[in-house]
Amino acid sequence: MNDFLLSILLGIIEGLTEFLPVSSTAHLRIAEALFDVSLTSGYWKMYTVVIQLGAILSLPVYFAGRIRKFVATFPRGERGERTWTTHPLSLTLLAFVITAVPAFLLSKVIGEHLENLYVIGSSLLVGGIAMWVVDARNAAAEQAGASAPASRIRTWHMEEMSAGQAAWIGVCQVLSAVFPGTSRSMATIAGGQLMGMSRAAALEFSFFLSMPTMAAAAGYQLLKFLLGKDESVVGIGQIDAHGWIVLGIGFVVSFVVAYGSVAWFMAWVRRHGFVPFAIYRIVVGAAVLAWAAGLF
Repeated sequence: MNDFLLSILLGIIEGLTEFLPVSSTAHLRIAEALFDVSLTSGYWKMYTVVIQLGAILSLPVYFAGRIRKFVATFPRGERGERTWTTHPLSLTLLAFVITAVPAFLLSKVIGEHLENLYVIGSSLLVGGIAMWVVDARNAAAEQAGASAPASRIRTWHMEEMSAGQAAWIGVCQVLSAVFPGTSRSMATIAGGQLMGMSRAAALEFSFFLSMPTMAAAAGYQLLKFLLGKDESVVGIGQIDAHGWIVLGIGFVVSFVVAYGSVAWFMAWVRRHGFVPFAIYRIVVGAAVLAWAAGLF
């Protein structure tokens, strides 16, 4: 396949799946296997990180207004009831630290799992079932709304989150780092719902937590690649003009598609649940396991 066309296709896949609860890592690995992209190629390892950075950039652009409001109201919050430790920005940092430290220490294990189709398929399948159960458990409360008595949902907006909820979501995200196919988005959303957060609040926090988490992980990997610190990848001086164009195409396509998918997903969640994504995960996970077992 032509490298430019391949870059467009992989950029679309990354942009569509990075922030949906279906695991972009799993879909990229499946696509790379289908398109016969070498998983041991240093260039394509770098390409995967570059298009992920393109998707990440869409978040601060999309949420620019919300970010400005949070910064302007720090640390007291919009209604004056927040503190240095309970402001949404502080809670995002708390969850990030809880996620980042174990993920960094377990980086070797994470690398070993990235190309294991059995791990990816199992994570998709189990995560889909978990998401379905959790969302169904909260469906009645979501429909009843904030005015319903004795609701399972205590936190309807990200501004109302507690430190305990943020810490728990950070712990849940460690699973997504260790087991590719789990999905950071799925872990954050399901974890938030289990702790009494609404779909919209859990989803928005998922996006905010993705910014520092993914930027740090992808930025660290890209720096290693460009400086030639990893013998398995190419250094910046080894990329020719063709290679830079392919990287640029993937980055731009991933950014544009990710921006559109975030806008669509935010609107969808306010009217519907996560069950369709759970079903999709279960079907794809079962298919990946069958493929890994050589059944087709």
